[in-house]
Amino acid sequence: MSKAGDALAERILSELLELSALTDRVQRAWEMVKKKSDDFYLDSVALNLHSFYSGLERIFELVATSIDGNLPSGANWHQELLEQMASEKAGSRPAVISMELKGKLEGYRGFRHVVRNVYSYHLNPDKIKLLVENLPDTLMGTEAALRAFADFLRNAD
Repeated sequence: MSKAGDALAERILSELLELSALTDRVQRAWEMVKKKSDDFYLDSVALNLHSFYSGLERIFELVATSIDGNLPSGANWHQELLEQMASEKAGSRPAVISMELKGKLEGYRGFRHVVRNVYSYHLNPDKIKLLVENLPDTLMGTEAALRAFADFLRNAD
């Protein structure tokens, strides 16, 4: 898995840079929401929170297809994919994320679903606020987990 593992590790690290940039955009837009009470800034926060989880899910899909050989399907595949990433695959890989981090990411996964299915002016600012406040710690945990997984990929035989 060395060359493929190295390529996947590089892709993960590249995506982490994007996730960090999204987190900065969320924070900046949230500051504007607080200063101006403008729904258009709230829309920006929602879109960038949506993109944050979508970026993570891209990484998880790559792991599922390239290492596990199994991308979930069906109505609950997004939830199943997150479960898959929190589980060790005996003989092939450790868990990509901890159960604790999985719990934190569930909120972002669920919110992404809401953004996709609700008119933006119906979004709940209080729920968005909670996600924004938790985002820095969530990003830090995500970065640590994915960097550790990238190291595993680089060192795998």
